[in-house]
Amino acid sequence: MSEHQFKEASVARRVDPAREEIDAMIDESYRREVLQARQMSPDDKLILGERLFRWACEVTLAGIRHQNPGFTEAECQRTLRERLALQKRLEESP
Repeated sequence: MSEHQFKEASVARRVDPAREEIDAMIDESYRREVLQARQMSPDDKLILGERLFRWACEVTLAGIRHQNPGFTEAECQRTLRERLALQKRLEESP
């Protein structure tokens, strides 16, 4: 396939109207969330951030429990701490 044919083939994709509508709804929802966040006080943002972190930890713990059905709660908590420490190291590395 020539470069020209490749470019023509990539442009000739079919657009799904339902997908376009869903994408527009997602974009609008995101826009509203951003506008709402901009109106929040710094204290409210901090509280919301803590809630989001706790929720993410609960979701991660649920995954750890599912992956390791024989783990005790202490082992699940230890694994969560290890994953958080790994994430921190990855963020701090160049």
